[in-house]
Amino acid sequence: MIYLDYQATTPLAPEAKDAMLKWMGTADDVPAFANPASTHRAGRAAAAAVEVARDQVAALLPANGRVYFTSGATEALNWALFCATREYSGGVAGLAIEHAATLQCLEKLQASILPVDAKGVGLAVDDALIPENGVVAMMLVNNEVGTIQPVQDFADAAHAKNSLLLCDAVQGYGRVAIPDGADMVAISAHKIHGPKGIGALWVRDGVDLPPLMLGGAQEQGMRSGTVSPMLCSGFGAAAALAAQNFDADAAHVDHLWHVARAILPEWTINGSQDHRYRGNMNIRRDGVNGLRLMSDARNIAFSLGSACGSGSGKVSHVLRAMGMSETEARSSIRLGWGRYTKEAELRAALDAIRQAAQLQGVN
Repeated sequence: MIYLDYQATTPLAPEAKDAMLKWMGTADDVPAFANPASTHRAGRAAAAAVEVARDQVAALLPANGRVYFTSGATEALNWALFCATREYSGGVAGLAIEHAATLQCLEKLQASILPVDAKGVGLAVDDALIPENGVVAMMLVNNEVGTIQPVQDFADAAHAKNSLLLCDAVQGYGRVAIPDGADMVAISAHKIHGPKGIGALWVRDGVDLPPLMLGGAQEQGMRSGTVSPMLCSGFGAAAALAAQNFDADAAHVDHLWHVARAILPEWTINGSQDHRYRGNMNIRRDGVNGLRLMSDARNIAFSLGSACGSGSGKVSHVLRAMGMSETEARSSIRLGWGRYTKEAELRAALDAIRQAAQLQGVN
């Protein structure tokens, strides 16, 4: 199978795997499985590994904040929204195209929903929709169509009204620069070739965020629960590799974008072609049934949208928020590639998709 679903998850980097394996047995003659909260030598070694990983993850984020490890970005987003609004209680706002992990929190909090244009980019800031002493949620790169959002503009507008800006940077972390204006940033390891089951919330210095969980006072009293040196080390190694390969990865995905456009020129791009991450190509073609296309091209791993909503049968809320009809949304597919995608694989996969579309009478 050829894998073109990098927005759902990415292959584990060999370097991340090696970093994790070190903390599953014995390292430097001490039990590497030790609890990093323990004060004996093995515990201190485990704690040191966690801090090394924290620094590696933080290196891709603004310098004026602190990284707190979580079980993933979903937890980080829930923490930021439900806990920050205790202190910043003036209201909440967020984009209509946010990931479900944010959007469902916004619904619970009865937030104002901010519109996007037909290209999937947040419209010019409307001060009337920005809460006073509240929280504004805005993703950096949309997970379905790849559009890059004007996070800094909305951060400036939020700060002018004494509100915080929460940035879901899951699809952008390690791929594009993180805006300095964000007050909280949620990220995930498995989208940058790290392990599943770990993410982080970055919190800017001076932001008063209540703890997520109480108990053992881990993560500086902000998130109780035993920390996994293994998962942290895998995340850290993946982040260090992303920093090292930042330019090369960007050039590679850009090259593959142009290859894909040359092979599928008749398909329409969903979302802005200029303000986007080019490792995400969401496209549509009149007459195509996306679900059937996935069945007919079953040896190609691609998607119709977010993996979180793939089993619901519902039309993409992102595409509908961009003004597309249900028919247009159902004729759309999402292709994603990255560091380990080979050009020959991509060409073969896109040829197979074209052939599958022809079975539906689309040339």
